[in-house]
Amino acid sequence: MNRYTINKFIAGLANFLSTALSPLLMPTYGVFLVLWVSVLCLLPYGTRVSVLLVCMGITCIMPLIFLTVMRHFKLITDLHVNVREQRFIPYVFTAVCYIAAAYYLNYCHSPRWFAMFMVGSAGTILVVTVLNLKWKISAHMAGMGGVLGLIYQIHVQGLSAFDLLWLLCVMVIVAGALGSARLVLKRHDIWQVLAGVVVGFLCVSLTMRLLG
Repeated sequence: MNRYTINKFIAGLANFLSTALSPLLMPTYGVFLVLWVSVLCLLPYGTRVSVLLVCMGITCIMPLIFLTVMRHFKLITDLHVNVREQRFIPYVFTAVCYIAAAYYLNYCHSPRWFAMFMVGSAGTILVVTVLNLKWKISAHMAGMGGVLGLIYQIHVQGLSAFDLLWLLCVMVIVAGALGSARLVLKRHDIWQVLAGVVVGFLCVSLTMRLLG
């Protein structure tokens, strides 16, 4: 295997990770984890699937439709919103969607800490939005940091259905792979990657701890 083939494979893998671990999908992954590895796994299967699908519609499908409309009217150049100056409106809209998801979870009488995961995710997006005015912090890593904060709080607060230490370790490795992918694709530098994961982890973890 020559160097060109290796580089092409690495770039393809980096693009795959960036797509599979898109910021738009992170809340859905988080909700899935809550409903399948926390004490809420005792809920009926149909109830869990319904909550997951509704949250996915609010936090992923709605922002994706909004991005598609913005691209149609040439307000953004691509759905990934790689241009820093084009991120403000999409990010604010996404934060509003996260707040709507938190309201939905509260309406469903979910545990307060579950709704606070969404509130923390909205806070993450707003912090990233403000920082993005001057500095292109990694939204991918902020989303990943939020999921790490979620798993950590479920673990330390005794909300898990089983020991989650192994899952936390796996997710740290996945976060490292995603950060490496963003560097390989030259979307961010190392400080933007690290700042993203720290912001996401702290916003979600502190919100769940202090308000949940």
